[in-house]
Amino acid sequence: MTIPDADILSAVRAQFKGVLPDQLGVALSGGGDSTALLHILHQCLKPEGTVMFAATVNHGLREGAEAEARQAAVLCDSLGIEHTLLYWRGWDLQGNLQDQARRARYRLLTDWAKSKGIPVLAFGHTADDQAETVLMRMARASGVTGLSGMPVQRTVDGVTVFRPLLGISRKMLRHYLEQHDIGWSEDPSNDDLRFERVRIRKAMEVLEPLGLTAMSISQVAENVSKAREALDWYTFLAARDMTVVTAGSLMLDMRKFRTLPVETARRLLVRTMNWISGADYPPRRTAVGDALEAIRGGQSLTLHGCRVLSRGNHSWICRELQAVRDLAVPAGLKWDGRWHLHGGDVTGCEIRPLGELGLRECKEWRETGLPREVLMVSPALWKGTELVAAPLAGWANGWDAQLDGGHEEFFASLLSH
Repeated sequence: MTIPDADILSAVRAQFKGVLPDQLGVALSGGGDSTALLHILHQCLKPEGTVMFAATVNHGLREGAEAEARQAAVLCDSLGIEHTLLYWRGWDLQGNLQDQARRARYRLLTDWAKSKGIPVLAFGHTADDQAETVLMRMARASGVTGLSGMPVQRTVDGVTVFRPLLGISRKMLRHYLEQHDIGWSEDPSNDDLRFERVRIRKAMEVLEPLGLTAMSISQVAENVSKAREALDWYTFLAARDMTVVTAGSLMLDMRKFRTLPVETARRLLVRTMNWISGADYPPRRTAVGDALEAIRGGQSLTLHGCRVLSRGNHSWICRELQAVRDLAVPAGLKWDGRWHLHGGDVTGCEIRPLGELGLRECKEWRETGLPREVLMVSPALWKGTELVAAPLAGWANGWDAQLDGGHEEFFASLLSH
């Protein structure tokens, strides 16, 4: 199936709801999808005054990658687009290569975008990529969030990641490139059956005659994403109604929590644990199910770097002490990825968890109304073995502890996935 250029340009332009950004970055691998994206966006946005930039990440994993990156630079030069080449040197030959490379790519590209003041970064993910993602997640028995696939846009480390090609197939883009006589590079790993995504891609060739095409599966993902938005909204309303967020932790009204539908309760628990732990991924679905049953039964437990404390009609969810026991940073830096301490002289001081020893020095900690487990994982200022300040445990000593983004950031996180 092919569609006219005008329809492709119109479909991509329509993804920009509202005012166009003054500056736009493009993640350009040199492959067909990102090459088409660059050209299409140039056609769409140049007449409207948006300044475009492009960056290519060379992971240094195979021969030919440097030449392909240079070819991408030549294309950018022909279009008058500034191009930057970024390098990844972080793989230690351990773990999942594709996953680590993907994470590195996002990190390098978002850092690059922030350094240039670029608010929006476009990626060339297509309907085929969306369909492959959904099928991979189906194989893992994913729930609503997983089956909704990749969102058109989301915020990653302060940069809006934008995928305007999710409604367009790879075949359509190849036809577009051929019509405009634009060359592109083919990554040989796209045919390597050792990778799950490649095996899924091959399986789709069998599914297509049955009507399970990239476009139809992509449409299913869009439909499920609308259901996910509704679930997120009701999870947000439930959180507003039955939670208190304080000291970087969450207190649940259990009488209300027990009345929630299982899926809403599950989403609230997962989002809470991700927010508190700062984890990139949620805990396993089976573990969450077991945890929900235990929490509803009034039990305490540990999961995903968090501690759940049963306290009569309430349950507290806080950081797990074991997860931060040895975490120390020089005063002035962010602790546990989310806490800042502000006060006096920081010479020779570092931020560590208050812990049990520190809590013993805070004689008035009970007046805070917070459980001791919550206070023990709060940030404290230490000078060697001397406790200088514990702002959340009633011994501020001129210091203040501030949560990155504030407590409202928790509620915002319920609607930002």
